[in-house]
Amino acid sequence: MGLFDFVKGELIDIIEWVDSSNDTIMWKFPRKNNDHEIKNNAKLTVRESQQAVFLNEGTIADVFKPGMYTLQTQNMPILATLKGWKYGFDSPFKADVYFVSTKQFIDQKWGTKNPITVSDPRFGMVELRAFGNFAYRVTDAGLFLKEIAGTDVNYTTDELENQLKTKVMRKFTDLAASSNLTIDKFASNLDELSDMAKENLNAYFLTLGLSITDFNVENVSMPEDIKKEIFAYSRMNAQGDNWTKMNAMNVMNTAAQNEGMGGAGMGMGVGMGMGNMMGNMMGNMFNPNQQNQQTGMNTPPPPPPLSSYFVAVNGQQTGPFNMQQLQGMIAGGQFNPNSQVWKQGMAAWSAASAVPELQALFGAMPPPPPPVG
Repeated sequence: MGLFDFVKGELIDIIEWVDSSNDTIMWKFPRKNNDHEIKNNAKLTVRESQQAVFLNEGTIADVFKPGMYTLQTQNMPILATLKGWKYGFDSPFKADVYFVSTKQFIDQKWGTKNPITVSDPRFGMVELRAFGNFAYRVTDAGLFLKEIAGTDVNYTTDELENQLKTKVMRKFTDLAASSNLTIDKFASNLDELSDMAKENLNAYFLTLGLSITDFNVENVSMPEDIKKEIFAYSRMNAQGDNWTKMNAMNVMNTAAQNEGMGGAGMGMGVGMGMGNMMGNMMGNMFNPNQQNQQTGMNTPPPPPPLSSYFVAVNGQQTGPFNMQQLQGMIAGGQFNPNSQVWKQGMAAWSAASAVPELQALFGAMPPPPPPVG
């Protein structure tokens, strides 16, 4: 091999990067022992989703976007200035060449390591957790090399992962604390929250030569007790007055069950009374015509108060019970004419048969059957 062939072998005449990986962001074009030189009119190929950055003695010079280039003074203005080429160059030159991938790096996971504390006007201070994913790409190869990658020969997404995720969480935490969203809106407005986070994060990413192309909040979780209260508020707002009536019925039903703990017959009587009351309420709720008629009428005066009596059972005071409940207790054998009763206004306990208001209850009951034989 002659001298000319040896020299020719030491010159670089084709510069390109064929990337077969999925995680390489930046790759340095190799120069054997850093001695290989780039010859005049060398061919540079920058493929789609790539940018090529030329460095001269550690200083960023020219940046090339996708295309094929013949390296000459006119398409290397910054490097020509740094090298002092005023009228073009004919001899080889040294420069470091870095290829930077500008494709999207998708499905980058993020999540809160610690709960985020936010303030809500109804629930006070609440702790939230969130997680999701995002995607990004390099938009300014020179800025990215300067601010992030440095002179690393092969820079991958793994090296950038922790730095980006930490910043994502800090920005999301600030956003959650400063947003006007109430707690119940966090879980139901994930798209709006995602868009807000993407906009806020991009302001930071651009300073690194990056851009967030997609940001998703997949889930926001909160304490179970807060979640139950939010669901209750939601049902109340959706059902309006019906929710109040249904909630009242649930309360009465629970009270009837608790009262029934004292005895099967007594529970039956209370349950019957409560059932009548709930039946009337259900009839009003599901009879719009009746409601409309009542709405159109003048408001009637309040009904007279129902009589309620306390009943002595095994020396213990129980009640008070209204007339419907007492009638149910008669059917269950828990109340008879000899039962001792008292209500407000009575001077002392008295047998039920001696109270005029209660005599009608026993008069409606059939007499005991005749003895057998």
